[in-house]
Amino acid sequence: MKSIGERWFVLAGIGLLGAIALAGLLLAIYAAWLFHDLPDAGELAEYRPATATRVYAGDGTLIGEFSQERRIYVTYDQIPAPVVQAFLAAEDSNFFQHGGIDVGGVSRAMFKNVLNAVQGRRLEGGSTITQQVAKNVLLTNESTIGRKLREAILASRLEATLSKEQILELYLNEIFLGYRSYGVASAAFNYFGKSLDQLTVDEAAFLAALPKGPNNYHPIRRPEAPLDRRNWVLGAMRSNRFITEEAYEAARARPLTTQDAPRRAQYRDADFFVEEARRRALGMFGEDINAGGYYMRTTLDPSLQSAARDALMQGLEDYDRRHGWRGAWGNVDIAEGWQDEASEQSAPPERREWRAAVVESVGDGVRIRTAQDDQTGTLLSADVAWARAGAGLEVGDLIFVEPAEGGQFALKQVPAVNGALVAMEPQSGRVLAMVGGYSYALSSFNRATQAERQPGSAFKPIVYAAALEGDFTPSSIVLDAPISFPGGAGGRPWTPENYSRQYYGPQTLRRGLELSRNVMTVRLAQAVGMDEVVQLAEDMGAGDDMEPNLSLSLGAGETTPYRLTAAYAAFANGGRRVEPYLIELVQDRNGRTIYRADDRACRTCGRGFDGGASPRLTPRGEQVIDAITAYQISSMLEGVIQRGTGVRARGLGPWVAGKTGTTNEYRSAWFVGYTTDIVVGVFIGFDDNRSLGSGEAGAATAVPVFINFMTEALKERPARPFVRPRNAIFRTVNGIEEAFRPGTERRVEPTPEPQTWEGPQAYTDVLRREAEAQRQAQQQQQASPQPAEPAPAPQREPAEDLSGLY
Repeated sequence: MKSIGERWFVLAGIGLLGAIALAGLLLAIYAAWLFHDLPDAGELAEYRPATATRVYAGDGTLIGEFSQERRIYVTYDQIPAPVVQAFLAAEDSNFFQHGGIDVGGVSRAMFKNVLNAVQGRRLEGGSTITQQVAKNVLLTNESTIGRKLREAILASRLEATLSKEQILELYLNEIFLGYRSYGVASAAFNYFGKSLDQLTVDEAAFLAALPKGPNNYHPIRRPEAPLDRRNWVLGAMRSNRFITEEAYEAARARPLTTQDAPRRAQYRDADFFVEEARRRALGMFGEDINAGGYYMRTTLDPSLQSAARDALMQGLEDYDRRHGWRGAWGNVDIAEGWQDEASEQSAPPERREWRAAVVESVGDGVRIRTAQDDQTGTLLSADVAWARAGAGLEVGDLIFVEPAEGGQFALKQVPAVNGALVAMEPQSGRVLAMVGGYSYALSSFNRATQAERQPGSAFKPIVYAAALEGDFTPSSIVLDAPISFPGGAGGRPWTPENYSRQYYGPQTLRRGLELSRNVMTVRLAQAVGMDEVVQLAEDMGAGDDMEPNLSLSLGAGETTPYRLTAAYAAFANGGRRVEPYLIELVQDRNGRTIYRADDRACRTCGRGFDGGASPRLTPRGEQVIDAITAYQISSMLEGVIQRGTGVRARGLGPWVAGKTGTTNEYRSAWFVGYTTDIVVGVFIGFDDNRSLGSGEAGAATAVPVFINFMTEALKERPARPFVRPRNAIFRTVNGIEEAFRPGTERRVEPTPEPQTWEGPQAYTDVLRREAEAQRQAQQQQQASPQPAEPAPAPQREPAEDLSGLY
């Protein structure tokens, strides 16, 4: 019989074995739970993290990027050795020796963590680069034993699946380094404005200092901490013999100089253009555009874009100055800390020379002190007079100033008015420049593409083109005399007027368009038929679903500067409607072209040169008006600049055409002008559509912007004569060479003597009188046929009505 001690010994053994079995079972269950959804390390062989879509101008200039995470993916062989060595020294110096887990490193971390726990410091993980890749790419950031075990298992699998170089490539492209930067290439650009191969050793060491905590080493907010950490990394590089003692001392002595903030691109004049390209890309590719790593080449010409931005901003500032100083944007007590209040409002980023300042004294002159660099000086006397003529200046006023000559400062004011400028190639539709407002930082609303406004007289060339497509010629006569139309349903009659309230009798179409005669345009639209005018306007792309009302002939419909400028392209390119576009080419991350704007087929473009003729592509766009009509309008609009409402731009030289436009009560000012190689639309107006003020017509407000832009554009794209259609017949009429469609040149008549008409007349009476005059003219023509090319009759030059609405 067994003793009690033996019995208890057997029971204890059974219990121990059961506990071991239970622990084994629990461990197996836990292991199964760890492994059941463990990611496949083999997937990383084809892994590519989300990267930014980079946007380039037509000449290769980087102008922006679209991204959820700012990352530029680079392969291992594209990463310079100093960058790799800096990260190895800082994060895992035994990377090329261990198998994914550095046992020695873990032991040292455990020993240090005993002291860290006692001192209340953050515990160290001792993770290798391989473990960090496993955590960053495949796992979460939770701080649990289970996650650490999964991380170790995955690290071993990674080492068995990928080469050391592949693991390093993933690590250096995936890691977050602050400044909105994912990966070393993006960080180099955002911190230093450089590519990886341009980094110095000390700059590479700074980047390697960031993985432990980018916010702790922010170079602007905490300038000392990142410098100390960078120097520690340099010391680790020296200890690992990655750099020599001399290189270490030289790198340590250099200051840490970074950019103030991350930038999408060094070129910063195209914010409106880039945002519009992003909107259109979203429509084509969806949300993938923000993470797909696409290469996008746009149509932008950087030199023209900068000229467009400068011209529009200057034009808006000039308008704003004409309408007076509105007053300071703030007022402070000049005491310690006033700079903090002044810094709450910053100058437009596009005006990089402007400074916030405070008015220190007001006497014979005005003395100011800048907030940013604590400079003192006086305002220009002309600016003092301008301010005193307006809201005035007081001590403590916060203002914007710009350094001027002689230690003085110019007083600056952010305009309340806004506008847009669009420039495109008329032959292809490529948008070369686009500015949608005074400052993108102040308002991202793109007035070039989103502002639906009445174009005023800038619409008139479409009316004249519709007439020329019919029975009219540039020398056809239309009566410039008062006319009245009955109002519908008992409403008041509509009596269109020339702004000058003067009328000049029978005039040629050319003269009517050059001087922007309202009444002549209405009569012409009535004769042609508004249905024809509307159809042509829509065919040219100026608008959709327009109402065929006579008031539309004077620009009462709505369109955008983008669409109206594109419509004018047909006048410059021989009558073809071209669709404007911003995106030229898109390639995926592997270099495969997935979109090309020019989809015309060319079977012989890829052949080698054999001495024969070069391939010829069909012109882009649909023919919407006759080439002769396009030339006639271009010739007449050239006359607008040489003799008409756009005469202010005559200094640009010949072969420049254009048309002014102003709406009722001076609410909007327009000018659309072009040469054979570029068409430019300018719009200026308040966002709330209030009046610009008396006299602020297109000729006074928009034309100067066009002149400033075209002065630069013509240096790059000199004006050339408009292409003469082959089948056109040319005759000299009133001293000007006119183009005619074959057969219509016989209808040339001398311009009648101008007459003065006063007061509105009933529409039926005018029709009766015009019909009688036409019948008498036909009888005279039958009695004595006119020669093919009559000598122009002597005429008295009519008074110019150039001071009103056009």
